[in-house]
Amino acid sequence: MEHNILIIGGNGLVGKTITRILQKRNPHINIFIGGRKGGKTDKELKIDVTNPASLQVIVHKKINMIILSVNDKADHVLHFAIRNKIDYLDITKPTPDLMKAYSIARKAEMNSRIVFSSGWMGGIVPGLVNTLSKDTDDIQETNLFVYYSVKDLAGESSAHFMAENVAVPFYRYKNDKPVSIRHFLDAETFDFSFGIGKRSAYNFDVPDLYILNHIERIPDVTVKMTYNSKFITWLLGTFQYLRIFSILSLKERKMIFGSSGNGDLAAFEIVVKDKTGEKKLSLQSTKGQAELTALSAVLHTEELLRNPHENNVYFSHQLHEPLSLMEQLNSYETININITQ
Repeated sequence: MEHNILIIGGNGLVGKTITRILQKRNPHINIFIGGRKGGKTDKELKIDVTNPASLQVIVHKKINMIILSVNDKADHVLHFAIRNKIDYLDITKPTPDLMKAYSIARKAEMNSRIVFSSGWMGGIVPGLVNTLSKDTDDIQETNLFVYYSVKDLAGESSAHFMAENVAVPFYRYKNDKPVSIRHFLDAETFDFSFGIGKRSAYNFDVPDLYILNHIERIPDVTVKMTYNSKFITWLLGTFQYLRIFSILSLKERKMIFGSSGNGDLAAFEIVVKDKTGEKKLSLQSTKGQAELTALSAVLHTEELLRNPHENNVYFSHQLHEPLSLMEQLNSYETININITQ
């Protein structure tokens, strides 16, 4: 069977990285790039997610699978994929948009694989959580700690998300109940691996909060992050404490979060508490977040191509055996994973 894969948002940072990794590992696949301006070749398609009519070219090109790496707030691409029985992998949605899209997909008649991969770093965290306990029903608490470097390459979508949502409350989960919190508050000192050391980490919203509680049924879930610059971390916490974000315009908030460096490492740590005690998984991407997110998307794509998963709605970690996912990540040349108890 010929595999024709379309990457919408393929001209962005993560989209280009997905293309590079996917093509290198799977040279037999036909990769099409979708963008608002189109291109000069027959594999560069003019697609605007805000214009449903532009999606018709997907049928004409006999696309088997869509990888969405641009935010489609109206879910035009999701509806199109379901209606035309095309496999779909979305790596872009913030928590509220993910919940809405998941509800749409669950109510639809399913004749393709619809995969939501919008959690931290391409949705791999829940899969890695499941490597730390023999039975996920035994997990009582999961905490994700994120280390982000301002020197890392960053795409526009992550900066825009923070600018739009930094002043909006979100939820963590305690005793299986939502607790309303805000970004960059409730500091907790955490000792990061890979030579990073002790840092103050603050509230941070990622879809894994929802996924780990609602899908994996873990009663206590938190996510906190720190920047490589202790001053920036402190400053953002101060801005939130004084509610300065609430009075800044969207343009001004975009200026704060919109900087991007030339590349740096990224790291996160998962701490799981179950009946046997506490375990920690530490992951480092020496080429940064975009590389890891793109690799995760490629691993999900390869899993869909390789194995006959039934037509259904999935979160990306549900496609994989947890240990297999971890081994594939750890075998990549720029990924390091350590597990401690």
